[in-house]
Amino acid sequence: MDLEEVRNQARIKMKGFCGVYKECDGDPSRLCQGHSYGGLGIGGVGSGASFANNVKALKKYSLRMRIVDDNSEPETGFDFFGFRASMPVFGAPVTGVNSFGGDAVITEKDFCHATVMGCRDAGTIGFRGDTYTYDYSNPETCHCLAAFKSAGGTGVKIMKPREQEVILREVRRYEDLGILAFGIDIDGCGSVMMNKHGKPVFKKTKNELRELASSIKLPFIVKGIMTVEDAVACVESGARCVVISNHGGRVLDHTPGTAEVLPEIAAAVKGKAMIIADGGIRNGYDVLKMLALGADAVLIGRDIVRAAAGGGVTGVKLQMDMFRDTLSKAMMMTGCRSLGDINREILA
Repeated sequence: MDLEEVRNQARIKMKGFCGVYKECDGDPSRLCQGHSYGGLGIGGVGSGASFANNVKALKKYSLRMRIVDDNSEPETGFDFFGFRASMPVFGAPVTGVNSFGGDAVITEKDFCHATVMGCRDAGTIGFRGDTYTYDYSNPETCHCLAAFKSAGGTGVKIMKPREQEVILREVRRYEDLGILAFGIDIDGCGSVMMNKHGKPVFKKTKNELRELASSIKLPFIVKGIMTVEDAVACVESGARCVVISNHGGRVLDHTPGTAEVLPEIAAAVKGKAMIIADGGIRNGYDVLKMLALGADAVLIGRDIVRAAAGGGVTGVKLQMDMFRDTLSKAMMMTGCRSLGDINREILA
């Protein structure tokens, strides 16, 4: 199986939900955006502008080729809170297979397993999320637990911003598994599916974030940051990592693209917390752009969905291998021997 075959299989399985187009850009003509007025699907909320803006923001940048140098293989390895990953590219905490075809495409259990194990087999990390079908009073419904156990704890759990007591109770299960980090998807307060199915989610105050950060033994992550003010508030509250994200364009229409807001946020909190970014990243060249704009690492969402649907664990590994290969090529062609060499000067 190669990545082209994985995508062809995904195209068959996801018929009616995702066209698995060569260019996944959130254009209004795309199949996924046909769900905008009758259900969210795998596209963006409302007009899909936020989804599309992620891709457009990255396209504004080009890469400056610099090749007069020694011939050497770039070092892509990245330290994630003590875990040496093969690259600063991780699987995003996408959950809720109902949004991309349901059990007919892949079950939630198999999706969790494919993401975590496929990323692990590629030497990197699968993040797992939260959805309305997860009943934290019944661990059997939370399939990421089994996936993390299979991976020996190589993974990161991101919960929706549920009640404080639910989060604080649930985190103990993941601490016992020895996962790498734990966090909340703070922009999940605008989740269409959680609200539709009567699962309460909330904004969080600085005091509530501080309570979580001080009570959780694992590195605490806050995902869903799009402004300097929120990033600073999270870091001041004890977050060791912030994820610059508009939730793939799925919680608020007409936000900027993440690459558009990343530089100013990085200027405010770089060095005080790890900065991860997602949104519109389709290959290693896009990864390099995000790193040059100030991110320490990135998350990959929709491509992981398609890879898991089309090829399971193998599909995810092939997808992540592609990201590492194209990142290494991009670094080599822009004169970056290591991640530390990447800066704004490589962008045009």
